[in-house]
Amino acid sequence: MLKGGVMRVLGTMSGTSLDGVDAAVLMTDGQEIQGFGESAYRPYTPEERAVLRAALGAWPGESRAEAAAEVVDLAHAELLAGFEPVELVGYHGQTLAHEPGGRGTHQAGSGQILAEALGWPVVWDFRSTDVRLGGQGAPLAPFYHHALARYLGLEAPVVFLNIGGVANVTWCDPRIPAPEHACLAFDCGPGNAPMDDYCATHLGCARDENGDRAARGVPNEARLEAFIAHPFFRRIPPKSLDRAAPMPDVAELGPEDALATLAAGVAAGVALAFEHFPEAPTRVLVCGGGRHNATLMAMVSAGCDCPVEPVEAAGLDGDMIEAQAFAYLAARVARGLPTSAPGTTGVAAPVGGGTLSQP
Repeated sequence: MLKGGVMRVLGTMSGTSLDGVDAAVLMTDGQEIQGFGESAYRPYTPEERAVLRAALGAWPGESRAEAAAEVVDLAHAELLAGFEPVELVGYHGQTLAHEPGGRGTHQAGSGQILAEALGWPVVWDFRSTDVRLGGQGAPLAPFYHHALARYLGLEAPVVFLNIGGVANVTWCDPRIPAPEHACLAFDCGPGNAPMDDYCATHLGCARDENGDRAARGVPNEARLEAFIAHPFFRRIPPKSLDRAAPMPDVAELGPEDALATLAAGVAAGVALAFEHFPEAPTRVLVCGGGRHNATLMAMVSAGCDCPVEPVEAAGLDGDMIEAQAFAYLAARVARGLPTSAPGTTGVAAPVGGGTLSQP
């Protein structure tokens, strides 16, 4: 334990884009951020990615879900074993199915297996309690975004936009100390997943690097209009999506126009999110892989009425925000603090999710 109850916590995140595992150390007491430690990344191999992709939509007990869990546990154990000892691990796992109000939520991976492999306590299964109590179970990074805004000394509302497989936003007011009273967060539409899936299926590559192909295309306006008519965009938040988020129909479009249309769909979802914010934000800070797509970032900027910047502009590591978030949440679980609230997941009251497994 560091001074003042601050812990050295290691958080992990394997996103909906199925690219790999991020891990990062955070020094925190579950309320304030005291500093950042080392970080690392382990990509999934093509074979591992194929197992995970085949398991999308699977629920516990299915053989394909068990195969995916084995891949996820092994990948995390290999990556985390390279870190210096920590007092706690926050293990998100790999989301395979997410159906709040229905069958629940399923993140492949066992925190107990990881705790035994590493010899460190592990907090995991962050979403299930929230879903059982009527919440959406997502997004879960907002309380960390609020802590970051306060760490940065911001004095006006700010939006953190995460463009991973799905895009989500956190509007937060750093002038309010308690995150459960200061945040509105929700999934706002598709992120990288449709573009990456299109590239994998039609072009034989993992992604549209830097948005170069999309930059040469023209978004199909008619299909975008049909896309933004989807009722999801008018639904009052909080609200969440899984990897099968609504997306523009790009059938029969050429590759460049298809990718331009998909990128424009992401930007449209972000622009529509502004309709729900309690107060206009002063800036949008972008994290997640989507910030590396210059074409997408230009489209998002064009649709927002305030500056849009990658979080690096604020001195943060945009590749590790999600992993750091689960370190922060793990510390909150260990301290008995809430991890979600009505404004972030729609749960009836602030709730602390997560299961703590000892080695």
